[in-house]
Amino acid sequence: MTASIVSMTNVSKHFQQLKALNNISLQLAEGEVLGLFGHNGAGKTTMMKIILGIEKTSSGDITIFGRDPQSKQAWQDRRHIGYLPENVSFYDHLTGVEVLSYFAKLKSVPRRQVAELLELVGLTHAMQRQVKTYSKGMRQRLGLAQAFLGEPKLLLLDEPTVGLDPTATQEFYHSVDRLKQRGASIILCSHVLPGVEQHIGRAMILSGGRAIAIGSLAQLREQASLPVIIQTQGISAQLNSDPLLASFIKDNGSLHVQEHEKISTLKQIMSYDGITDVSVEAASLEQLYQYYLSNATAIKELSNATAFKGVA
Repeated sequence: MTASIVSMTNVSKHFQQLKALNNISLQLAEGEVLGLFGHNGAGKTTMMKIILGIEKTSSGDITIFGRDPQSKQAWQDRRHIGYLPENVSFYDHLTGVEVLSYFAKLKSVPRRQVAELLELVGLTHAMQRQVKTYSKGMRQRLGLAQAFLGEPKLLLLDEPTVGLDPTATQEFYHSVDRLKQRGASIILCSHVLPGVEQHIGRAMILSGGRAIAIGSLAQLREQASLPVIIQTQGISAQLNSDPLLASFIKDNGSLHVQEHEKISTLKQIMSYDGITDVSVEAASLEQLYQYYLSNATAIKELSNATAFKGVA
């Protein structure tokens, strides 16, 4: 059995009275892409810093490539890790090519990768310009190139698409897909949920330092029992006259069914003459995120109210 690239068991991190992370467990396999989501202050960046070895856990066990990230032996693994922080900062008086060459030397990466990556992120035309002349989007592109140096085996991306236009965002995800195909494990943290779901294998949702949900999107949909929405054209009268299907119809004419009812419902719909179109829409990542976040908030409020009642 292949060892996990990232292994976390009941990891907690406290800053004085603040519980930044509380009993987080995660096994990240080789070639897996995990989407890490949560509101500001949920613990996402703290979790990434613990994986990088920048922060030490308060309790729990963690290994990266089978080693404690705080150990001396882990230093040699750093060259196999790519990291893009949320707020990218470089030496303003260096040119783009000088910045990337500097990081390439730190990671013992062949110099040829510098030009290749600058072309990949669309900065070849500005490679000889000082970074202080770069726009926010250009700085973000340079940050991505830095993170991709050495074709890392583990890639940590904190808000990687901030400042990128739609074309650059699409190119970024293509790069993520290519690294995944080569066996890289990736943790992708983003507030921009639309467009992310097709590139991740699992999602972890954090709230108040706790993991309130983790699993594939199919697993999260099943656990949440959010409906699959089916829209049809050309057979409204037939649907309304069908006792079974009529019970699924909402005010806007769409059918709301559970995941396990989807196939049988579609078979019934397709048996009707006159159907001209049909579309199927499962709960999106954004809807799942809002569902689990709302549930966590409701549970917390109930817990606080119960505790207050006990004190009163």
